[in-house]
Amino acid sequence: MCEWWRDAVVYQIYPRSFQDDNGDGIGDLKGITRRLAHVAALGADCIWLSPIFTSPQKDMGYDVSDYTDIDPLFGTLADFDALIARAHELGLKVITDQVLSHTSDQHPWFKQSRISRDNEKATWYVWADPLPDGSPPTNWHSHFGGPAWEFDPQRGQYYLHNFLAAQPDLNFHNPDVVDAILETCKFWLDRGLDGFRLDTVNYYFHDTQLRSNPPAQTRPQVMATDLYGMQDNIYNKTRPENIVFLEKLRALTDQYDDIMMVGEVGEMGRKSIQIMGDYTAGSSRLHMAYSFAMLGPDFSADHFRSCISGFQEGAPDGHPKWSFSNHDVPRHVTRWAEYAVCDDDMARLACAMLMSFEGTIGIYQGEELGQTETELTYDELTDPPALRFWPAIKGRDGCRTPIVWEADLPNAGFSSGTPWLPVKDPQASRAVDLQESADDSILHFYKNVIAFRKAQAALRHGATAFIDLPEPLLAFRRHADGQQISCVFNLSKDTHVVCLNGEAQPIGPCNAGLDGDRLTLPGNGFAYLSHDQVLTLAVA
Repeated sequence: MCEWWRDAVVYQIYPRSFQDDNGDGIGDLKGITRRLAHVAALGADCIWLSPIFTSPQKDMGYDVSDYTDIDPLFGTLADFDALIARAHELGLKVITDQVLSHTSDQHPWFKQSRISRDNEKATWYVWADPLPDGSPPTNWHSHFGGPAWEFDPQRGQYYLHNFLAAQPDLNFHNPDVVDAILETCKFWLDRGLDGFRLDTVNYYFHDTQLRSNPPAQTRPQVMATDLYGMQDNIYNKTRPENIVFLEKLRALTDQYDDIMMVGEVGEMGRKSIQIMGDYTAGSSRLHMAYSFAMLGPDFSADHFRSCISGFQEGAPDGHPKWSFSNHDVPRHVTRWAEYAVCDDDMARLACAMLMSFEGTIGIYQGEELGQTETELTYDELTDPPALRFWPAIKGRDGCRTPIVWEADLPNAGFSSGTPWLPVKDPQASRAVDLQESADDSILHFYKNVIAFRKAQAALRHGATAFIDLPEPLLAFRRHADGQQISCVFNLSKDTHVVCLNGEAQPIGPCNAGLDGDRLTLPGNGFAYLSHDQVLTLAVA
């Protein structure tokens, strides 16, 4: 088994926004297939497709109504097979988003489950009686606002939904549910898929005693729509039974060659790192996991160091995946703008830093263009939380606007029709064709840094040892196969100088200057230093 995923660069494609082939304003599988050469040329090893399965699209495909078919918005099973074939031809692996914790309320399973309390699928979802006063069974919250319980008059009971009321949670305590879910996963593995990205991987099981959560002790409410942060969520997710299911899923994937599973841990902070460790420990659970730890506003050397070292300590035999952006959070160039000399400098610093981390690396489409968050008006929104809580919450549409391919074409080449989200001038100015023709573009920088990472054994699979430097400097040593590289990053707008105790040579992409033993890092500066002996660093 080659374990290709251990040092892979995984490129996330948001199908609605990648490339529209039929002119309806929504990206599709044929469009993705047409543009796969862009991903291969970037140097990525694998694509992750956000949901493409049949869905009412109440939450952009994260509400599945048929686990074994393609939504007509995106194409057909034949289009999917063609995409797989083309990706493999280009040397790309393909994984899909598996949304297993919940379905759409239009899924046949739920339609049958809600009919009565004694039908064949009556216990396939999480149902509970009202409390004596008619209120919900627990105090659990929905991520999209309000209680995590919806009353259904047909059954006279509440059902659980961690997200929209149109996304009822499956009851994983029912072995028939587990068997059915495993069958849907097997369907895609038999079709040639290379693995899964598991959505909300720590949400599968709930507390069967339906105990209410205690209030959080350390974390205040952080979003108007997300009251999760006001509770210590010990009963509605991350239950111990989760690991048993992951082991069953791993046993299935191990029947195939070179399959990879990466789980999305729905947590932030230190707890998320601990869960990542638990879920990837040993060889019978997930191959790797990622969390929201690096997808938030925190941008400090201490934060990144604590994320990586926390995983090292908590899961010495586990494997992490690190990302700075995805379809659920503001794009990092905008999110961290207060620390940037300019957008392009932040894009370069973030790329250089991410590509030096130990583990698997994730890129979200458009990141390679230095893409920024799109500013939208209320009438342009589609995201349920934003529509409900505007203007307190802007939602996730700003990071989901279409990829820009050719600057001079309508909608920057994304679609000949009206796009489902608008293409605006600040985004169009970063079109692929403009960046391909400019040697100093962010796109070429990404290609160069990815190629550099792949050429260095120390960066592909070397161990990480942190170097003690004060904020805002992040520094660590990677070493493997006799190679040592020290990576130094300035996470501020100001110039900083570091003294080297030992001989070193800058290699690869670098915007710092080395004069004797003094390394000058401009604002958002970075350097990779090659050395034979242990190199110590100190602030000048």
